Amino acid sequence: MKSVARLRAWRAFMLLCAFGCFGSAELQAGTVLSPGPAVLIRKSVEPFGLFAFAISDGGLRQKWLRLLDDEMDQLALCDADRDGCPSPAALKLLAIVDAARTREGRARLGETNRAVNLAIRPMSDLAQHGEDDVWNSPLATLERGAGDCEDYAIAKLVALRLAGVPADDLRIVVMRDALAGEEHAVTAARLDGHWLVLDNRRMAMIEDDYVRNYQPLFVIYQSAVMKYADTFPSRARQQDDAARAVASTEIGRQDSLISATD
Repeated sequence: MKSVARLRAWRAFMLLCAFGCFGSAELQAGTVLSPGPAVLIRKSVEPFGLFAFAISDGGLRQKWLRLLDDEMDQLALCDADRDGCPSPAALKLLAIVDAARTREGRARLGETNRAVNLAIRPMSDLAQHGEDDVWNSPLATLERGAGDCEDYAIAKLVALRLAGVPADDLRIVVMRDALAGEEHAVTAARLDGHWLVLDNRRMAMIEDDYVRNYQPLFVIYQSAVMKYADTFPSRARQQDDAARAVASTEIGRQDSLISATD
């Protein structure tokens, strides 16, 4: 009987931990995208494990689709004939690509992240162009030697594609910086099933699960622009569901032990 009582007490303790220590999804919302103590249930192959759906119109999609076509052709020609390349900016980008090609895996991503961060001075669109939210091609950015977050992200994506990283493993993610109250763009690269975030604000790369204080809004993949659906709330609910699932599994195991003892 004492054994049964102990098992029942343990069951009650596990239930209390699930609903008290982990808390509700709303109580976990203090830090945007904090993975929290629970194991995340990933439901999407996109960065941050959140669902995204393609959008067929809008300013972001129009900017992206007209951005790279001509430059990719020029970069391919310059890559094949460096001596005949008429663009110093293309040669500068290809030097970054050459360094990346000598490395593999995470080292290739880190080399590109560091090189692009060092090659571009941070400067707002308003300071450069007199207006906000201007997306520049990599060659235009490297020609000026300055740009803002999306310019870094675009240059990194193009450099990694030329260095041999599959297009299917590369994204640009537009996020909301919860602390600064502004939008921010980064490159995301998938390596061994995990998404690494390449950010112009830091040299170190981190996995998407450990990104703090950002709410993902859009993800750009080759010719598609996708909008994240129900971004932060679904993430918080995943944490809460994971906590409940862990508790439910343990409670079921304890129930089986109690039944066997009775």
